[in-house]
Amino acid sequence: MIALQVSQLSGNMSGVELMELPNPVPGEGEVLVRVRAASLNYPDLLMTRGDYQFKPEPPFVAGMELAGEVIKADPESGFAQGDRVVGGAKTGGMAELVALPSRNVRKVPEQLDLATAAAMGAAYQTAYVALVELGQLEAGQTVLVHGASGGVGLAACDLAKAHGAKVIAASHREEKLAPLREIAAPEATILNHRRFREQVAELTDGRLCDLVFDPVGGEIFDESTRCVTFGGKLLVVGFVAGRIPEIAVNIPLIKGFSVVGVRAGEYSRRFPDRGQRIMETLDQMAVEGRITPHIDRKLPLSAWREGFEAMERGAVIGKVIFEP
Repeated sequence: MIALQVSQLSGNMSGVELMELPNPVPGEGEVLVRVRAASLNYPDLLMTRGDYQFKPEPPFVAGMELAGEVIKADPESGFAQGDRVVGGAKTGGMAELVALPSRNVRKVPEQLDLATAAAMGAAYQTAYVALVELGQLEAGQTVLVHGASGGVGLAACDLAKAHGAKVIAASHREEKLAPLREIAAPEATILNHRRFREQVAELTDGRLCDLVFDPVGGEIFDESTRCVTFGGKLLVVGFVAGRIPEIAVNIPLIKGFSVVGVRAGEYSRRFPDRGQRIMETLDQMAVEGRITPHIDRKLPLSAWREGFEAMERGAVIGKVIFEP
């Protein structure tokens, strides 16, 4: 099979290449899936450098999530040949074939195509855990979403609107505001440069935000502490900016807000029943048209570098899907 293998960790992806590898052999309780759509996530990029919290030793096949058809299944797995499934693991998805534990995949509703199913996984799971499970989002609340043009940020905008919230979509690039207005249809968009609290205060008549969704960190987090209303939550999702910020605890004490760490994958591992419920809920919302994952581009796996480099430049709105 052809697979995208990381043979050496490198900041310029020089250790990443398409390779001909042996076909995987499914073990007990596993399913063998022919991959039709593999979703690119920011951790995939970080893992090529060894900069992600999970650090697999090279060589490994890139790709956290995928969708495709079962071509072989353990009789005890609950799946059969031809089943359309979506799921994944920490690695292995960007290949023609992948063997996965049956617990790591679920059937795709017939109303969804495989690219949409692959695009929805980690991004929407993260957004749901952050906003609904931990943020306890309610209709009518105001949500400030940073990194709103990325896969996770766009999912947060989509989910917040589906729950009846007012969304302020924020980006550090002015050229992304117009596409964001068209794709995410938020109540407002802002440039989150330097002191953006004044913009947020003006948009909310001084009330500020019930939830702030922050996958960026750095200076964005620093200023976001000034944008949370009393009793609100600042949701820490990641640190795309590179700097892990710090906060003096008197700030949330005096302002009466909470700083909440979001680890969606770990949340689902610790609470598997909740994790399953979340994905079933997301599938149903997608089937009903309440949420719609946005795919920026579909590429053959041979064009993997285009997708990775576009993500690195911040030139992607939504998700990149590779089709092996």
